[in-house]
Amino acid sequence: MKKMVSLLFHRIFWVAFALLIQLMILFLMVVRFSRYFVYFYWLSVAISVVAVIWIIGNKSDPGYKIAWLVPILSIPIFGGLIYLMFGGSRLNRRTRLKMQCMADDMQKELACDYKADQLLPLGEDAVHQARYLEHIAYCPVYGNTKAEYFSSGELCFPRMLQELKKAKQYIFIEYFIIQSGTMWDSILKILKEKAAEGVDVRVLYDDIGCTFTLPRNYNRHLEEDTGIQCAVFNPFVPILSLRLNNRDHRKIMVIDGKVAFTGGINLADEYINTYEKHGYWKDSAICLKGEAAWSMAVMFLSLWDYTREVEDDYEAFRPVCPRCLLKPGEPLSFVQPYTDNPLDDEPVGQSVYLNLINKARRYVYITTPYLIVSDSVNTALCNAAKSGVDVRIMTPAIPDKKIVFEMTRAHYPALLEAGVQIFEYTPGFVHSKTFSVDDLYGTVGSINLDYRSLFLHFENGVLLFHDPCIRDIRDDFLSAQQKCRQITREFCRTLSWKKRLLQAVLRIFSPLL
Repeated sequence: MKKMVSLLFHRIFWVAFALLIQLMILFLMVVRFSRYFVYFYWLSVAISVVAVIWIIGNKSDPGYKIAWLVPILSIPIFGGLIYLMFGGSRLNRRTRLKMQCMADDMQKELACDYKADQLLPLGEDAVHQARYLEHIAYCPVYGNTKAEYFSSGELCFPRMLQELKKAKQYIFIEYFIIQSGTMWDSILKILKEKAAEGVDVRVLYDDIGCTFTLPRNYNRHLEEDTGIQCAVFNPFVPILSLRLNNRDHRKIMVIDGKVAFTGGINLADEYINTYEKHGYWKDSAICLKGEAAWSMAVMFLSLWDYTREVEDDYEAFRPVCPRCLLKPGEPLSFVQPYTDNPLDDEPVGQSVYLNLINKARRYVYITTPYLIVSDSVNTALCNAAKSGVDVRIMTPAIPDKKIVFEMTRAHYPALLEAGVQIFEYTPGFVHSKTFSVDDLYGTVGSINLDYRSLFLHFENGVLLFHDPCIRDIRDDFLSAQQKCRQITREFCRTLSWKKRLLQAVLRIFSPLL
């Protein structure tokens, strides 16, 4: 009874109720105007024809186009109308202006740091990759930065606490999921202490990500009770629209513009394995000390200003340039924090991954919780394997979402046929998102190999050039591989015809789910 009462007062109940009311209204409208069915039918068909022409001509991913064309052509009476409501990426003028201001802020504050040519000793490939992120995503490449890789949340967590306690000027925290427990409560205690000391503490979290983990109006209570500034990204409004698919999936923690963390880890107990959820939670993170941390501070501020509709003076947060952190004789290495958003028609995250795959000459090792790849990524992986590159991908053996798990497995056969090796992590759930390539290039961040991360979410990561961390990522992969089962073509062939049919259907519609 207590659980039932709790559910009735939970906002998800009222959201579901509001959506149900809207569906009933739509149904009643169709019944009410049934005598005009002929006119409605031909109008709907005309809309579907226009939608098909529009979809074929736009710049979206081919898989996304197919996923929409199938239902529109199958049910033209409703397909076009559904696309008008849920498809595309139309932005109103106000949102376009806000997004442009966000891009302008990034470019204004970081353009002076553009130094891709300093990578020339590492080769033209490195320079071209760095230039792409500088000129398209406004994300500079940096030397004079120490990177430290963490192969699990429980290894990263103590370092987070250690660095937070050192904060003197500001702390920026931006995460998809925050939940009360050992991890968040320990961090929040330090944030309260620092806010009381006069440190500028800001917290930004995603509303959908925290629907079941934080109480309603948590941001208001946090500000009123502690003095910590708190904002909610893209608050969920119960209206039938896929605009709410654009979530803030980034994971960013910045201290004084000198230290920054990112990776797959959210601020909840399963990420540090004090709470078991889907077996052992395999995740990763990276800490940057030095010049590159400022870039992540600007990323945070730009989205904070977008969300709160304010204009910060970024220069007030710029740290004093740190002394050289590299010891004499250390090999040349660089890091490049980058960010991606779904509203600029530029798939930055996918482009980074494609460039890494295409650069591989010896090996490319990938960890991802979901393997729901676009045609271009699938082709790149297959071509690399066919050309003799050792391509290995690690996914979970214990899923967090069964349907998504079947979508992931639906992509196995084509990759296995090309020679890609696939491993499922048997102790639990892999949530890490990493690439290591030839000991020369790598990335750690929040971007999954699925359509949501690559095309719908706000995301971020760190690209590594010749950094020692790349070998740490490689070694972590090889160590975890020892706890995996290798998936074979024979395994895929032994699946029942019902399972294979389900996977085929899911693969068609995976860009929409």
